[in-house]
Amino acid sequence: MKHNFFDLSGKVAIVTGASRGLGQCFGRALARAGADLVITSRRKESLREFQKEIEGLGRKAYPVPLDVRIEESIHAMVEKAVTHYGKVDILVNNAGCNIRKPALELTWDDWNTVVDTNLRGTFFMAQAAGRHMVERRYGRIINIGSVTCVFGYAGITPYCASRGGVMQLTKSLADDWGKHGVTVNVLAPGWFKTDQTAALYENKEWMEYITDRIPLRRPGKPEDLEGAVVFLASDASEYITGQVLLVDGGITTGSTKATIEKKG
Repeated sequence: MKHNFFDLSGKVAIVTGASRGLGQCFGRALARAGADLVITSRRKESLREFQKEIEGLGRKAYPVPLDVRIEESIHAMVEKAVTHYGKVDILVNNAGCNIRKPALELTWDDWNTVVDTNLRGTFFMAQAAGRHMVERRYGRIINIGSVTCVFGYAGITPYCASRGGVMQLTKSLADDWGKHGVTVNVLAPGWFKTDQTAALYENKEWMEYITDRIPLRRPGKPEDLEGAVVFLASDASEYITGQVLLVDGGITTGSTKATIEKKG
């Protein structure tokens, strides 16, 4: 029987989009569990402070520039990671973006920016890391989604489409690579305050609206995601693949007081 399921000592994790927000939350949690990191952002200099923070925890952090919209950038980053550490055990596929507009105002370029980053970029990052994992017959791929994997919201149509696509490509890759010892899952946060959503949290009416629809009666905090990402990266989840882990305070249950009153 295995002991200390959640120990990531000796593991190497790539965390994309690690210059801010939830990317740093994921990287910090993995480092505290014992993993060494490859941290990425489009601008390498934006990673310096986070690199120092991870090194202050006693772990290694190798910063590499990455633009997930560019295929050559993806391959170059993964090759640098493998060359630097000799392997990659974990991928946290976090890089993403959003554009908030009514559907009738969306442009062709708006759609491509969001979908190319969130969906195409997620797939080709998984593919590049997956090649090394399949060869070693071990890997944990954690694609970051959101409640929009299963819910749709007005004003963020391409984002919802891309996150729904992430859920489906995750299931496909899990079926494809399971025989090689590689698990692929989605970690789907609910409503968390990030740079993309900060303006919403300044709106008192919206805060009351969304809080009333969360059974736990509060939006998420970054630390609410730490246990989930370590779980999916660790041996504790070795028989779990192709799944969506919603960390959403229960909002997707549809059983909140406000929903019940509306239906009544």
